[in-house]
Amino acid sequence: MLWPLLFGPPGAAAMPGATATPAAAATPAAAATPTAGDQPAIVVFAAASLTNVLQELGDGFTRETNIPVKFSFAASSALARQIENGAPADIFFSADIEWMDYLQTRGLIDRPSRHDVVGNRLVLVAPAASLIQLTIGPNFPLAAALGKGRLATGDPDAVPVGRYAKTALTNLGVWNDVEARMARADSVRAALSFVDRGEVPLGIVYETDALIDKNVRVVDVFPANSHPPIVYPIALTAKPKADAARFVAYIRGPAGDLVFKAYGFSPLR
Repeated sequence: MLWPLLFGPPGAAAMPGATATPAAAATPAAAATPTAGDQPAIVVFAAASLTNVLQELGDGFTRETNIPVKFSFAASSALARQIENGAPADIFFSADIEWMDYLQTRGLIDRPSRHDVVGNRLVLVAPAASLIQLTIGPNFPLAAALGKGRLATGDPDAVPVGRYAKTALTNLGVWNDVEARMARADSVRAALSFVDRGEVPLGIVYETDALIDKNVRVVDVFPANSHPPIVYPIALTAKPKADAARFVAYIRGPAGDLVFKAYGFSPLR
């Protein structure tokens, strides 16, 4: 079976490590030095909200080690099910704990390698030119702010951002007002794109996604106590390549902390 691996955002450059390092001078010592093109690529299945930060970290890791890294970015739910069905991933990096638990209970990750890496925040966003102003709180007038439009977020039945959004809206007493008006996207980046293109007046995404899109603006941040903590766990799969643990260690180290912070994530230690 062919798996939808190694894709990035539309128009993106080649994935980190996908291009072989230029050949060194033709000396015996140089010829014996492995290049990125000689090494088997580490395959990382990662939540869509990690796209930009992991591409940068993949580039940095490959420069240091000559080990290429390739990525498949999608909703954590879709990736977990692909791994369950035999997709050849070395690392799973989820946007929530539940989908990591899903694989762990099925013996599909290496339990000792599992770690919580970063946190995030849940935000309400609108197109950059929108005049909508809202303060998120109990029974806030979300439905009225939508007008005749819809509210975009991940599918609450599976996609982590949608699960967080449903929980927050339920706890704030407004879920019943907007449930029938949801634009249920298959990933957080798909939800973001609905807002970016002005197809919906409002969306719920992660703060880090809003920060990278100049066509949207943050209307307000959801109270932390309105939903479970947004935690991104990582783990090796049950049968990873030998070098996969090196990439996990790299992104959990100082280099990873710097890049995650630059993209708005909160490193967890």
